[in-house]
Amino acid sequence: MSYEGQGYPVDLTIDYPKQYDRLTVLFRALWVVPILILFCMFFRGICGWGDEESWWDAGWTLGFVVAPLVLMILFRKKYPRWWFDWNVALAGFTARVMAYLLLLTDEYPSTDEEQSVHLRIDYPNAQTDLMRGMPLIKWLLVIPHLIVLWIINLGIMILMPLLWLVILFTGEYPRDVFDFVVGIFRWHLRACCYSLLMTTDEYPQFSLKPSSGGS
Repeated sequence: MSYEGQGYPVDLTIDYPKQYDRLTVLFRALWVVPILILFCMFFRGICGWGDEESWWDAGWTLGFVVAPLVLMILFRKKYPRWWFDWNVALAGFTARVMAYLLLLTDEYPSTDEEQSVHLRIDYPNAQTDLMRGMPLIKWLLVIPHLIVLWIINLGIMILMPLLWLVILFTGEYPRDVFDFVVGIFRWHLRACCYSLLMTTDEYPQFSLKPSSGGS
């Protein structure tokens, strides 16, 4: 299917913070702990240290999110609206936590309010927009994106200490770097919605740019 003229059906924008509270920046790794604990309760294992038990927990977590969708689309061609709303809410919460942790916002993450992190994930018509067999192969098709994103993420992690110092002393996030990191977040969300949340069968764009339009 094609979304020509509408833009890609998944998008993310984050409002640029004009000024930071240097105190919250200085102690960001400490301030984020309470909400990070709640986040890890949802994604048990993903927050672990890579031991065998953590990998099993991560597998169960992803299985709980992905496996029911695979079965519903494969056998019934259904994507229940309540399941979609839950996935979007969880994706939004995840984005707010990660944006705060990586200094893209100075607002403490809310569990339910949108705040300055805006997601657009179009609800699919499973009968016409989603193909039965696609959930079985998306994990393979998305691998090129995962490889590129892994390399870029490594670079961002190396850059973060320097960014932390810049924001701490100037109170501002360099705009060009901010737009670049938000673009990476956007790319992550598109790959996730394609391969895990199954909200679209349109292959994700190899692009950092926001979508134009959408429903």
